[in-house]
Amino acid sequence: MESMGKKKPRPRRSFTPEFKGEIVELCRRGDRSVGQVAKDFDLTETAVRLWISQAEVDAVERDGLSSSEREELAALRRENRRLREDVDILKRATAFFAKETR
Repeated sequence: MESMGKKKPRPRRSFTPEFKGEIVELCRRGDRSVGQVAKDFDLTETAVRLWISQAEVDAVERDGLSSSEREELAALRRENRRLREDVDILKRATAFFAKETR
């Protein structure tokens, strides 16, 4: 009884940019609805709508960060986090050695 209605979460999948582009193109043609395309390819409607939205941003049809800008921002955030950690380590090392010399 307890397992009724509970679905196991689907493992996270990744898709190539080419596949996403094909799905977006299918939706833009207008032959089928976004929901139907998502169902046909076993995708979530939300994911397909996000891909369409991102494609519009990349094509400068809508305001927002393009895919390349998003990738650059993510890389800069990673680098910033690493540099902050480096500075923190150096501060602790400086405090440690300052105690040693007193």
